[in-house]
Amino acid sequence: MSAEMTALGLAALLQAVQIGLAGASMNRDTGPRWNAGPRDDSPPLSPMTGRLRRAVDNHFEGLILFTIAVVLVVFWDRTSPLTVLCAWLYLAARVLYVPAYAFGWSPWRSLIWAVGFVATLAMILIALFT
Repeated sequence: MSAEMTALGLAALLQAVQIGLAGASMNRDTGPRWNAGPRDDSPPLSPMTGRLRRAVDNHFEGLILFTIAVVLVVFWDRTSPLTVLCAWLYLAARVLYVPAYAFGWSPWRSLIWAVGFVATLAMILIALFT
């Protein structure tokens, strides 16, 4: 398996961890009964829970582009040391993004996000134009 595919697999596992963290935080705010129920009403959530849930959503958005980037690079056999670096930069940025978002690290959260986004775009451009 290529390093880019390994980074993609680890990014998917990170998404699962993020879902678990957000769910655990929601359980603390609302109790497991509400969290396991139909969620017809929306009780107030702590700022931490809100940020963890938004971080999950943000990673879903980023993971879609990163998956496309990895598929393009691997399918068209455009892997290189640069695409490997980009893949690991994306993953490192996403790992750092979770606490940055959860604890409101500003402006670091945005800068960390930008690293992952630029790394993903670089991979797509490499796949398309090399």
